Amino acid sequence: MSELHKFIFEGLPVRGMLVRLTEGWQALQARRAAAGGWPAPLTGLVGELAAAGVLMQANLKFNGALVLQIHGDGPVKLAVVEVQPELKFRATATLEGELAPDAGLPAMVNAQGKGRCAITLDPADRLPGQQPYQGVVPLHGDRGEPLHRLSEVLEHYMLQSEQLDTKLILAANGELAAGLLIQRLPVEGEGNLERAAREDAIGLSEAYTRIAHLASTLTPEELLTLDAETVLRRLFWEEDLRRFEPLVGDRAPRFACRCSRERVGAMLRSLGREEMDGLIAERGEAEVGCEFCGAQYRFDAVDVGELFVPQRDQPPVSGRPQ
Repeated sequence: MSELHKFIFEGLPVRGMLVRLTEGWQALQARRAAAGGWPAPLTGLVGELAAAGVLMQANLKFNGALVLQIHGDGPVKLAVVEVQPELKFRATATLEGELAPDAGLPAMVNAQGKGRCAITLDPADRLPGQQPYQGVVPLHGDRGEPLHRLSEVLEHYMLQSEQLDTKLILAANGELAAGLLIQRLPVEGEGNLERAAREDAIGLSEAYTRIAHLASTLTPEELLTLDAETVLRRLFWEEDLRRFEPLVGDRAPRFACRCSRERVGAMLRSLGREEMDGLIAERGEAEVGCEFCGAQYRFDAVDVGELFVPQRDQPPVSGRPQ
């Protein structure tokens, strides 16, 4: 069962979250299998993106979509996850070429040093003309050294963009995508850099450092094989941990795609009547597959004709198979 656990450390400016994606992640994998599936290294990368995206969305409590994407210059050209406010997620990736069984992040997406990570926040109630917020970071550190894990890339982003110290442990395979986030709490109304300096002076910074070090001892194998209770107990048994009610069942993160026949029809309509008629004449039908969930949508000549009938004149939607 997918689950999300939130907790804080009593009296300390540190919070944490632990996510385990099971059914939703497995549902996504089952849909991808119909298209041939992904190699193990890419499955791991997309799973880590999914776990990280859920953690970031739950951390922000943002009313809109959070989109986390890797743009690569290696065999993996794109890996992306989208997470909605209610923690529904979907993910996809584009692979061109072969991957070694043990391919790491640099070999997959940063072979030429030009890969980048983008985090986009798209408000649900965006005003006319308002653009989504996007932050972009390269897949290397401040000194140009390559970053070998997605967790390092996102930690670097949080420090540079949000001025928040963050520790992330991520892991994924074909059955489970999981992540642990530890973060220094911001202080409302004050700059985070000023806060960090003040905390250093009173010793609270050492608390975060200690807890982050404890989190860093968790291996990916342990994250994938141990339940949440065991992980938190083993890591923080000496800390005064206050846990909140976990999100499970209907409230837990879950896979859900937003594609629909209506959305695909609107996209085809945007191509124009002439181009669509030419496509039908050449192929007999238009077939569009969703890159996120693998659903196939087919439009024959009658369907295409209906797309370009004024909305008020259209007949009721038929039960045509997709």
